[in-house]
Amino acid sequence: MSERTDDGVPQSGRGYRKGPVLLRGTQIPDSTTDQRLLAPGEGAEWVHTDPWRVMRIQAEFVEGFGALAEVGPAVSVFGSARTAPDHPDYALGEEIGRLLVESGYSVITGGGPGIMEAANKGAAEAGGTSIGLGIELPFEQGMNAHVNRGVSFRYFFARKTMFVKYAQGFIVLPGGFGTFDELFEALTLVQTHKVTGFPLVLVGSDYWGGLLDWMRSAVVDRGMISPGDIDLLHLTDSAPDAVEHVLERGRALAAEFRE
Repeated sequence: MSERTDDGVPQSGRGYRKGPVLLRGTQIPDSTTDQRLLAPGEGAEWVHTDPWRVMRIQAEFVEGFGALAEVGPAVSVFGSARTAPDHPDYALGEEIGRLLVESGYSVITGGGPGIMEAANKGAAEAGGTSIGLGIELPFEQGMNAHVNRGVSFRYFFARKTMFVKYAQGFIVLPGGFGTFDELFEALTLVQTHKVTGFPLVLVGSDYWGGLLDWMRSAVVDRGMISPGDIDLLHLTDSAPDAVEHVLERGRALAAEFRE
């Protein structure tokens, strides 16, 4: 992943995606589509421009639905874009991608480097469907080389819908704000029953353990969540256990459906 230099000049890289358009070098814009959408309007000019954005937003949903509707059972894997290939977390991500494919699932990631690349690599090398959902960012990232079905988005909310709609569960490795965002959005959807029977697996007790301890103490003690809400998260250090938890939830749901 390459970013702008200190003087603001874009660096070359694998490509900056703006919807279906590929840009490099000086062609990279200074703001993203999301920034322009969410920026405060000046006067009443936005009345004449924002309605047209609806068509572009609609197109992103249509393109995403069309690309992913026939992939079959899938699991979304999240984690840091900054994880180096020689880091143990990268190896875990690669193993999880492979095991998911061997268990009959496609693998969905954000399509970038780090953990995303690792999971895509494991899935692709196992002969499975390796999906990347890219996003327009103010720096060049591009789709990693192990994605064999990729969709690029301008809008985060359209992309996030695809992560949930076409996945039977989330497996979350150590990551930063983007990973936290996806985790807590999915957790909220499960807690509020917007999605049902959705397994959420955290991989890395040394990384996530402190967060869960805080939730069990400060958050539960203040009555912000119920103690049972924490049980929606399954914590493990094992790639096989992470995948098995997703499979168990799938079997449980199938049994409930038969009943």
